[in-house]
Amino acid sequence: MELGIGIGWRPEIAAEVEALSGIDWVEAVAENLCADHLPDSLVRLRERGVTVVPHGVALGLGGADRPDPDRLAGLAARAELLGAPLVTEHIAFVRAGGPLTASPRLEAGHLLPVPRTWDALDVLCENVRIAQDSLPVPLALENIAALITWPGEELTEGQFLAELVERTGVRLLIDVANLHTNHVNLGQDPAKALDELPVEAIAYVHVAGGVEKNGVWHDTHAHPVSEPVLEVLAELRSRVDPPGVLLERDDAFPPGAELAGELDAIRATLRKAAPSADAGPDRAASRKAVPSADAGPDRAAARKAVPSADRGPLSSPAPAAASDGSVGTGARTTAPAPVPAGTRDRTAVAQTALLSALVAGTPAPEGFDHRRLRVQSRALAAKRADVVAKVAPELPEILGDGYRAAFLAYAGSRPMSGGYRRDALDFAEHMLIAGGPADPVARRRLTYWWQDRSGARPPRRATRLVRAARAVLVGK
Repeated sequence: MELGIGIGWRPEIAAEVEALSGIDWVEAVAENLCADHLPDSLVRLRERGVTVVPHGVALGLGGADRPDPDRLAGLAARAELLGAPLVTEHIAFVRAGGPLTASPRLEAGHLLPVPRTWDALDVLCENVRIAQDSLPVPLALENIAALITWPGEELTEGQFLAELVERTGVRLLIDVANLHTNHVNLGQDPAKALDELPVEAIAYVHVAGGVEKNGVWHDTHAHPVSEPVLEVLAELRSRVDPPGVLLERDDAFPPGAELAGELDAIRATLRKAAPSADAGPDRAASRKAVPSADAGPDRAAARKAVPSADRGPLSSPAPAAASDGSVGTGARTTAPAPVPAGTRDRTAVAQTALLSALVAGTPAPEGFDHRRLRVQSRALAAKRADVVAKVAPELPEILGDGYRAAFLAYAGSRPMSGGYRRDALDFAEHMLIAGGPADPVARRRLTYWWQDRSGARPPRRATRLVRAARAVLVGK
């Protein structure tokens, strides 16, 4: 399916997105949408014929656990509500612990990289098949940015993605900003990754901005798209004409004119990088020139390096593409054998050890770069503070300048075990139990805020009015 040029829809820039010219489609974070009701802005965009794609961030398909049925059902409901042609998620894990390790559940609140090993690939592929069977439309998966890398990896990123596509038929969402991030942080060559991955499986492309600090690239989605990221986009375009390209922005939103300028830069990059043979109308012919997922000596070498008796046969090839270039949901005539329990157990132990080191202060697992782990740990805590401030803006308003320091101190001893709204409640409760805040007025306001939101059910309207009036009186 041809998507064209798009932009990430966010409530903060809904009006700007609606006003932009030349927008063919938008992408909305699935977890930020109700399963039975769309924001008015998205309704208007759909009425204008703009395609809306739900983009999930919480499935954790790279995690040791099988995908949560409720999360899958929620993603499916949003796809149907939007009339979306596909849904997207990430190749990442976002939580660990739980029954597989007989340890407390830990939430990262962030996308963390899976090790590029055969064990992790087996788990990921089975999780992807489960997701495909639960979704009403095709699934595409995004490569993520990373600050850390796993020791003992057996595949490159391109090889890992190629195997994933072959085994499951899943489409790819290639984020060129993430390829640039991994180039700066991990020394991985974007051109090599593009050479090795099956570019004909690309559903669409992400482009986003970031910033470099102390030699580390942070994929912030809060800065303008940099020239090096556009250069990676050009590298990709020189290999394939992607069905869609989308600009992402998640924070520090600029005026609409600046967003339009970034979109123009993306369009210009795509035009300049198009091969001359690709310039004509016969786009299908240009796709045929792209090597198949099986091509390339590096990928063949990776397979030969693992004895067949240890690996077992690869699953059947990916489903054939339809005439419009689309791929089905991944249904197969022969179901692959389930992943052995031991494989999931090993994955669970490794991921739990890493996440615990990042959010609970436990010793770093052997083989990891301790400095990079500290950078990642600080980044996770800072993101928690920022997101909690967004989902519960009353907290920084009540606590003032002391909010961030108080939250970071809390985060250092209290890993997140639920979502960000639960985290906000836990932080407020932690503050109150510890006797804070010191200011009695702020303490009363925090107490009332926590009481309003921590009950088994929301307070009735009369109760809310009484508490609001009380808060006004307390604040005087």
